[in-house]
Amino acid sequence: MREVRRQERLLREQWEAAQGQVRRWGGVGDGQRRVLAQLLVLTARGWRVLVGRVRSGDVLVVGPGGVFVVGIDDEVRDGAAAGLLAATRVAESAVASLGMSPVAVQPVVAVSGQSPDRGPGRIRVLGEQEVGRVLLAQPRRLRAESVRAIADHLERVLPDREEVVLELGTVLPPPAAPDGLFDLDGLREAALEGARRAPIEQWMTFLHPDQVALVRRNWSGPARISGPAGTGKTVVALHRAAHLARRTTGRILYVTFANNLPRVQSTFLRTMAPAVADRVDFRSLHSWAQEFLQERGVPVRLNGDKAETAFSLAWKDLGRESPLARIDPGPAYWREEIDYVIKGRGLTRFEEYAVVVRKRRRAGLHRTQRQSVWELYEEYEARRNERGVHDFNDVLSLALAEVSKERGRPPYAAVVVDEVQDLTLVGVRLLHALVGDAPNGLLLVGDGQQTVYPGGFRLTDAGIDIRGDRGQVLRTNYRNSRQILDAALAVVADDAFEDIDGEPTPGRRDVDLTYHDGNVVRVAEPTVEAHDRELVGALQALPDGALADTALLCPSQWALGHYQRLLARAEIPVCRLEQYDGNPVDAVKLGTYRRAKGLEFKNVLLPRYDADFASGTPGTDTARERAELRRSRLFVAMTRARDLLWLGSVAEPSAR
Repeated sequence: MREVRRQERLLREQWEAAQGQVRRWGGVGDGQRRVLAQLLVLTARGWRVLVGRVRSGDVLVVGPGGVFVVGIDDEVRDGAAAGLLAATRVAESAVASLGMSPVAVQPVVAVSGQSPDRGPGRIRVLGEQEVGRVLLAQPRRLRAESVRAIADHLERVLPDREEVVLELGTVLPPPAAPDGLFDLDGLREAALEGARRAPIEQWMTFLHPDQVALVRRNWSGPARISGPAGTGKTVVALHRAAHLARRTTGRILYVTFANNLPRVQSTFLRTMAPAVADRVDFRSLHSWAQEFLQERGVPVRLNGDKAETAFSLAWKDLGRESPLARIDPGPAYWREEIDYVIKGRGLTRFEEYAVVVRKRRRAGLHRTQRQSVWELYEEYEARRNERGVHDFNDVLSLALAEVSKERGRPPYAAVVVDEVQDLTLVGVRLLHALVGDAPNGLLLVGDGQQTVYPGGFRLTDAGIDIRGDRGQVLRTNYRNSRQILDAALAVVADDAFEDIDGEPTPGRRDVDLTYHDGNVVRVAEPTVEAHDRELVGALQALPDGALADTALLCPSQWALGHYQRLLARAEIPVCRLEQYDGNPVDAVKLGTYRRAKGLEFKNVLLPRYDADFASGTPGTDTARERAELRRSRLFVAMTRARDLLWLGSVAEPSAR
């Protein structure tokens, strides 16, 4: 209580001093004086206030909560709102060279009296008595040295239009009576809450200037951002989505393949750009397509179990004794051929399949063998139709057909596609069809080296032409240390790949590093039991609170179940990645390598990481393809780590 009383007394003194300061200014109305007095109070708490730097009458406020362009008026007028947005763009450009994202620059209108905390588009409208409290309560984005550097920079690069410097002076008139409109309780509580709140992730505010340039760029058509793991592709994509939401009146679709990632990305965007978060739809591609079809009355009967039964019967009747079994006796390879090559590419005639280039499929097939595959496909389709069900590929094909019928205004102002390399060709065509080749309409983000599903395609196959500087490559790794990155690259060093732009790329790529504190710990034990004891010990040795940023990743569902039971017995809390939404939770994040796509953690533990590499018939094309895909998945899992990568292995020959 003593601290609360001290804070209240200090705030009241600062408020009274600020009122005395603003009484000296002529030509300023009472409402403006009250707003300026509240902003003056902020200067005693680490904020800087600049008047008339971007537009006469506007106030630039820089503080722990970011950069705010504050307009003071009796009401929100259309012309004034347009002027405030223009002033905000000037401020965004001014701080872009410092690496500050446009999401950290926010327009605010302070109006007379009380006002609901909302406004037109990205503009936040606050009552004159609310401004100081709301700004002070903002999540902490900037450290004190950043506030000083940004304010000094703005003073240098923006002209001084009104020659007014707002600072709380030491020589002031006698204190005036407190103003009834001043929300002392709210301001005090905001100050205390701000002191308790931990800083948010730096990337929510600061990017490399090259990344900021991509976020703010005007693209003349579809664009693509690629780059090795850890180079900030997803970060740029999130900031781009927020930037587009602020610049347009339509909705933005942010889509990826995995169904857990959109929840996490939505949480991040809501934290860094709450004013526009409701205008960005984060969805997995299949869930979006199902909802889209439902809204248009197109029946979807998705049933994975019945579709799997249909394929099993087709393989039993036509595949098991066919020439295909001599290439690979397992049905899984041929189910993938149907899913990712035939249906994934939207092929409907054998003559199309007979000549298609089967990207990332190592087993060569001549025409007779392709005929056998096509017969297996037709038998599967017949049995699936008998059961009256669809598979996941059907959902995308139906949605593409429905979108192709539409005329008029596109349903989205822009589409951002993350992890594009994991989509099928039909999926990419569907997303392209939503916005076409409109300027700033389609952004594709991904890296072919991190493909975790079989098959592949080129963007030209989807009718997407990325020209000139609309194809950008990020080359600086902001996540991994040299030790962690070298360990991961050693896994895929010999696996050259062709990305979706058609360019052949070596497995070991050169990147610039900015992070140097990570460590790799390798543990080899003779038995599974000894290995698991070391794993539990490593988790228990982490400092308090570290589990919130720790992941244990597994190559298979079987391994996932084993380690969930192990951690439960050790009373170590677990959060499955299927339920993780990006909000901090003091528990180990447990999931498969594929579920970890697009995420990062301070500590990543990979138990028995090398156990899967001996499976398959040595020397066959299909075995080599499967091994390459397993290495790609392991590479993805390893590059999720920032500070610690724990690699466990078991020497026991019989270990599963």
